Amino acid sequence: MGSPAGAELPGPVVSGAWLQANLDNVVVADVRWYLDGRSGRAAYEAGHIPGAVFVDLDKDLSAPSSAVGGRHPLPTPEDFAAALGASGIGDGCGVVVYDDASGMVAGRLWWMLRSLGEPVAVLDGGLAAWPGALSTECPEISPARFTPRPWPPESFASVTEVDAASRDRGTVVLDARSSERYRGEPNAIDPRFGHIPGAVSAPCAANLMPDGTLRSPDELGRSYAAVGVDGAAEVVAYCGSGVSANLDLLALEVAGLGPGRLFVGSWSAWGADLDRPVATGPEPG
Repeated sequence: MGSPAGAELPGPVVSGAWLQANLDNVVVADVRWYLDGRSGRAAYEAGHIPGAVFVDLDKDLSAPSSAVGGRHPLPTPEDFAAALGASGIGDGCGVVVYDDASGMVAGRLWWMLRSLGEPVAVLDGGLAAWPGALSTECPEISPARFTPRPWPPESFASVTEVDAASRDRGTVVLDARSSERYRGEPNAIDPRFGHIPGAVSAPCAANLMPDGTLRSPDELGRSYAAVGVDGAAEVVAYCGSGVSANLDLLALEVAGLGPGRLFVGSWSAWGADLDRPVATGPEPG
């Protein structure tokens, strides 16, 4: 499979019908991954959108985990470029990303490409929105050239910047995890229980309709306005490890309130640092 020259994407999300009509003009990336340890590649091999390539969150979109960087630190620009090129994703080619979690995983690749100015969209509703048959045939991939570029600082926030932002009344820090994890209820995921002091609860799952597609721009706008996002305030989003928070960033873009910034280390980095303060309960603290 060669790398398409690029397609005119209609926005940050595309429908299943649009993708089906434009399948030959984009690279489709399957970014399935599971927190419970199931294999995303096995799910891909069992059935995927025809022609889609598999992109591995742990190997292609992350550096090795660490206490400082969290569970999913950004890879080096060189490693990211090499992984994409090996998947047939080259400079300027239109990319549509999907998962089976309504964008909670695929949003990571969307944000990384979007931050570098590449044309990319998320399949709204994920794999369930695909109207055609699935394939078990893995495409032949022609390696492409993806130029390494530094990660833009305006798209990503360091732990020091998040610490300052959480105390800045002109910045809204969004916690994209569930409200239970935000409040500090015990769980098997987080290194400590609670949230960054000053952060507001904005569960990424609240952006979705029952069918897994994003809510309307107006609905999203009202939801974010309720937590202080008005289009003027700076926004930083975090989650457990810098993956599902990208669904908040995607929703902000759809609502016309973006772009925000991603705290890549997220709670897996903040909570692991015992010198960092933690707030609990339903209020920012």
